[in-house]
Amino acid sequence: MPEWRWAAGALAAIFVFEACAQENCIACHGRGGNSVTPGIPSIAGQPKLFIENQLVMIREELRPSPQMLPVVKGMKDAEITRLADHFSKLPAKSTETGKPDPKLAQRGMARAKALRCGVCHVADFKGQKQVPRLAAQREEYLVAEMRAYRDNKRKGGDTIMAAALYGVSDADIDALAHVLSRLP
Repeated sequence: MPEWRWAAGALAAIFVFEACAQENCIACHGRGGNSVTPGIPSIAGQPKLFIENQLVMIREELRPSPQMLPVVKGMKDAEITRLADHFSKLPAKSTETGKPDPKLAQRGMARAKALRCGVCHVADFKGQKQVPRLAAQREEYLVAEMRAYRDNKRKGGDTIMAAALYGVSDADIDALAHVLSRLP
């Protein structure tokens, strides 16, 4: 096959992929993967392995997600890897508006330090490998997920998170989410 035909085919595949990512993912997760929709997480800047793991767990019905299942049900591993690679390279941007509450932010950072959140999520809370980015994630989404972990209602989740958040008050979770959602 002449080189130009291979290049044209590769370019066409990129355009088809981009259209799919724009149409299916961005419809809910927001332009550039930064969600503005309540209950929907931002996926831009998430670690590639984290995104891959989540998509596979949803596809295999190990993590319930009625909204996502139809999107990923027949997806091949290579497509999942490509999507994960794409969104992991996009810049994460906080969609929270308004200035942070200084007292709430101080309380949140103190709790993050006491709970040792930076050990797994790293010091800047951008995540690593299979551990998600918390920085610039939607505040209400973080609150809901942390409470679900703490209350042992999060299916397909990491048991370490349930243990880490065990006994943490709603007020402390609110403070954690407030400060994490506003980090760059």
